[in-house]
This record gives sequence, structure tokens and C-alpha cells, in this order.
Amino acid sequence: MDDAAFDTDGYDTDGYDSDFLGVAVPFPSLAAAAATAAAPAVANRELAYTHFSVSLNPSRGLATATGVNIDGAQLVNVGRGNDWHLDPRIPEHEQTGEAVYARNDLDRGHLVRRRDPVWGDGATAARANYDTFAFTNAAPQAAGFNQSKELWLGLEDHVLEYARANRNRISVFTAPVLGDDDPLYRGVGIPQLFWKIAAWTTASDTGQADDADEATDARIELRAAGFLLDQRPQLSDIDLDEARALALANDAPPPLGPFRTFQVPIADIAEVTGLDLGALIGADALTPVEAATDAARPEARWVELLEPAAIRL
Repeated sequence: MDDAAFDTDGYDTDGYDSDFLGVAVPFPSLAAAAATAAAPAVANRELAYTHFSVSLNPSRGLATATGVNIDGAQLVNVGRGNDWHLDPRIPEHEQTGEAVYARNDLDRGHLVRRRDPVWGDGATAARANYDTFAFTNAAPQAAGFNQSKELWLGLEDHVLEYARANRNRISVFTAPVLGDDDPLYRGVGIPQLFWKIAAWTTASDTGQADDADEATDARIELRAAGFLLDQRPQLSDIDLDEARALALANDAPPPLGPFRTFQVPIADIAEVTGLDLGALIGADALTPVEAATDAARPEARWVELLEPAAIRL
């Protein structure tokens, strides 16, 4: 379907479905303390798209959270397209649009992956594909590509393979970490970290026999895994300040480092983002012992991923 055929003024969708996995998984929202301490001048824009939702911080012009439902059994192949567009439901100045990406080596990094919500009938899948090209679903990322970035982009596929035993469904949440010290470029703070959480369910045998057929009951359990993508430059503070000043003087993006992907305790993601991730923290695939060590230095708990086999699910 031609992108131009879509009615961009009408979004007839409920977006992210919190009951998609058969257990309630609420969309991440700012925790009460964080909302009080760091509330933007304008409340977050809650935007529903086809099979996913975006919570946009209008002061930063970037998402604080996105959530997508992925039905691996119904995924559809749709031509990529490249029709990046502003969302007409909110003011243009609240969105990070093409001006930030023009004439430089920054990528428009999809937050919800293009193919993740592309499932269902043909028309629905085509609309979902189009929706992922809204600038509200993007954030500036370094244009370079390495093994760690490839691993980051493939996390959903890895979890889908793991979840095939239970309806082949997962939900994924992702966004940049909006830090106060993100370097400014053309009026936009360029995120240094991105987070992602994949959630799925497993069925466990309760061992209780059914009176009718003596079959055992199965209890559905939520499982989740958290990840961070780090694009901070590996420079000393002095070198970094000089590099940023030079970039600013030349209207160039701030220096960004090679991508590094980590599996991290979901509690650490809640800490750095200020989001309420309670249900997901309780379902974390990292064991309590691993997640509790060295509380003074959270980075010490982060496991750098060099290959999919290192992911703990």
C-alpha cells in the first residue's frame, strides 16, 4: 500500500495492549517521585499507533517509553518504505524532526523496530509499518554499525525464538535514557544511553490434578530481560569537552562512541529512567543474587554482550 494512501489525521487504534501476553503488563510510566521531581512543563504525550504506543516528553521532543506487542506467528513481510513524518496530533515543535538529522551522520534510530508491529491482515500490517516511521518513534543515534549494535537490533528475534513455546508472543519496551547531561545539538539533547526490556510468559506445571481428566493445571508466569545500549564516547573528561566544543562550533553532532550492548537488572533501568517498572522487575530473568551485587556501582552488575549466546533468559 502506498504510504500516501493513509489518513494521517486518523489513528483508529488502541496502541499497546497491556493484556496481550495473558497477564497484565502495564505500559511504563514515570514513578511518583520522579514525576514530581522532573515533571515537564507539558505532560507527556501518550500516542497510540498500530500495535504500539509512545510516551513522548514534549520538552525533549523524544520518547520516555515505547511499548509494542509482537505476535511472531502473524508477522507479515512489508516493503520497508522510508516515509519519515511528523505526527499531526501534536505540535511540530514538540517533535524531533528532520532538521536534527539533515546534513550529518546521525541515524534516525527506530525505537519500536520497523517490523515488530507489522502483523495481522495486510492493511493492518501496512499501517503498522507506516506508523513506525513517525519521528516520535525515533531518536538520534550514531551512524556507525558494529557487532554490538547488530546484537541490540536482534534482541527481539532472540527472545521470540525463546518464547515460541507460548503462543510466540512478546512485548517490548524501549526508549532513550533522557539524561540532564545529554549534549545539545541543534536544540536537542542527544541521548547517550538507550534501554530495552523484552517480556514474555512461560507456563509452569502447578502439579494440581483436574478432577475431570486428571490433567495438570498450568500457571502462566511473566518473564522479562533488560538491556542497555551505550553510545557514550570513550574519552577522558577533558578530551570530551574539547571534542564537544569543536563539534558545536562546526554544527556537527557531539562525539559518540562505538555501540556497546549490556544485559542489566531491570531495577537499574528503573533507576536511570525514573520509570515505574514494578511488574517487570519482579519478572527479571537475572537471578536475585546477580542483580543485588555491588549496589554502589550499578555498572558492575551489567553484563556486556558480545554474542546472543551470552543473553540470560
